[in-house]
Amino acid sequence: MWFTFFLSFSISLLHHASSSSVSPLSHTKLLDSMDGFQNYTAISDFRLVNRRKLGACLGKNPYRKIQVNSKSELLDDQMITVTVSGVLLPSKSDWVGMITPSNANINACPQNVILYQQTGDLSAQPLLCHYPVKAQFVSNDPGYIGCQKKECKKYDQKGKCLVTTCSASITFHVINIRTDIQFVFFGAGFQTPCVLAISELLKFSNPKKPLYGHLSSVDSTGTSMRLTWVSGDKNPQQVQYANGKSQTSRVTTFSQDSMCTSALPSPAVDFGWHDPGYIHSAVMTGLKPSTRFSYRYGSNSAGWSAKINFKTPPSGGSNELKFLAFGDMGKAPRDASIEHYIQPGSIAVTQAMANEISSGNVDSIFHIGDISYATGFLVEWDFFLHLITPVASQVSYMTAIGNHERDYVSSGSLYITPDSGGECGVPYESYFPMPTPAKDKPWYSIEQGSVHFVVISTEHDWSKNSEQYQWMSRDMASVDRSRTPWLIFTGHRPMYSSCGSVDIRFLLAVEPLLVANKVDLVMFGHVHNYERTCAVYKSKCLAMPKKGADGVDTYDNSNYQAPVHTIIGMAGFRLDGFPPKPGSWSLSRISEFGYARVHAIKTQLNFEFVNAYTKKIEDRFRIIKS
Repeated sequence: MWFTFFLSFSISLLHHASSSSVSPLSHTKLLDSMDGFQNYTAISDFRLVNRRKLGACLGKNPYRKIQVNSKSELLDDQMITVTVSGVLLPSKSDWVGMITPSNANINACPQNVILYQQTGDLSAQPLLCHYPVKAQFVSNDPGYIGCQKKECKKYDQKGKCLVTTCSASITFHVINIRTDIQFVFFGAGFQTPCVLAISELLKFSNPKKPLYGHLSSVDSTGTSMRLTWVSGDKNPQQVQYANGKSQTSRVTTFSQDSMCTSALPSPAVDFGWHDPGYIHSAVMTGLKPSTRFSYRYGSNSAGWSAKINFKTPPSGGSNELKFLAFGDMGKAPRDASIEHYIQPGSIAVTQAMANEISSGNVDSIFHIGDISYATGFLVEWDFFLHLITPVASQVSYMTAIGNHERDYVSSGSLYITPDSGGECGVPYESYFPMPTPAKDKPWYSIEQGSVHFVVISTEHDWSKNSEQYQWMSRDMASVDRSRTPWLIFTGHRPMYSSCGSVDIRFLLAVEPLLVANKVDLVMFGHVHNYERTCAVYKSKCLAMPKKGADGVDTYDNSNYQAPVHTIIGMAGFRLDGFPPKPGSWSLSRISEFGYARVHAIKTQLNFEFVNAYTKKIEDRFRIIKS
């Protein structure tokens, strides 16, 4: 969803005007005519902190300093305590930022004047060089403002204290992001920041450490699995698996030149950039479907991961599949930090899914768009990968692209909003290689158990003459329903939502394909809640579910009428409420954080919406067929 008037306005134009009346040029002019910070989403004082003039702090203070309790090099995952001391007058506007450029340099950047001015950015100069990854107000220590931790810094000849200072300690969660970090003590808030003190430079013990391994399927056989991980090492590494087998990684990366920008610099090419290191990917072959194996990845020089157990998905055409599905998850800090984009439900949802996976009752996961919400602040991909590792390292983690991964002006995306922050799909496709036909064609199909999944990109052209439309038509028409009787269609933006975030052109172009090919279930995200429809076509209920003997809504697709649509964008982002008058086709509406749990056999598909906090099943239904 969008958080500024400009974004809401531009999306309204896209949704309600014909494609011929909204040109990329007109939108570029609109973008450039707006505030110089509107070329990305989720505007906040913190997100704009490095666009502020870096002023001089008033008053000299020889006692002030900032220290970190880490006596040695940083670990891959740890909580560290940062202490500010020697403060003469504590203020609620005092804050500490964690800075991590490839080359730590906490100074103003007058050399950037020409760079910014030539793009029309006339912000007050100089600009802060590097964007803080995260920040906390020092008042998070409840004793700071009242100066409960006092220290005398100067005594007179009789031993009476002449100068008393205050101190405070706050805790930061730090993960291995390969580059050195520093903590900076700022005054005067986010609007007019000034540097009070800078910590020593902190290095990671092993910046080349292979980390954040996650699995995905490469085909429908269940006999091959791709493992993708991140390392500071550019040399090929290995995945060792199945008691003696090994595969060598293919190594890729991306640069600032790979990112998109406009007349104003996007975060991805400018202050949001962070070196991604090297992305390793290897395909484990010779596996058996629905079977448990173990693996580790890395090298003798860079180090090895721990040994991890994983499960292959069932092969396409077999009977049973158990999967979890959701959209719009993102990440949240594990400390009290402010970040540029926080998805408050993400930790609870991930933990709940990890508990399900540990029980052995999950075969795979589908995350249908709006993956990390890094949106041009590249270090946040590392934090997202760290978050999902407990689940994505153990079962196939399949994804669809969303607006916050792909969309940017003049980049080839269907919607020319700035929602990706200049990433334009490059980090997404690097971190999550799916079995797609080609680069920047992020659509694919895959079969697991009795289900044929069609995964599309709502951010690329889906009109009738488009390549993606033709692919959708061919793929769905070719499904052997005797092997995979269930056809599930999924992507990011919905066709139906009581909240109104629907592009009618998408509905008109693609919905007839769903009915013609007898799609059983549709799963979308983008709207941050849960909603379920009747068997709907052209905004009318063609069939209604009946209560089963157990009281569960049951759709009988033995006499197929239309698909059931679900919105499952409730996995992390701040939840959306519902309007007083929902759609006439809407049967269930819930604003709670959670995920979908689906169990399919050849004659029955059971769907449950699980509340991540209570574990309660908030909604359930089944679809049956003879």
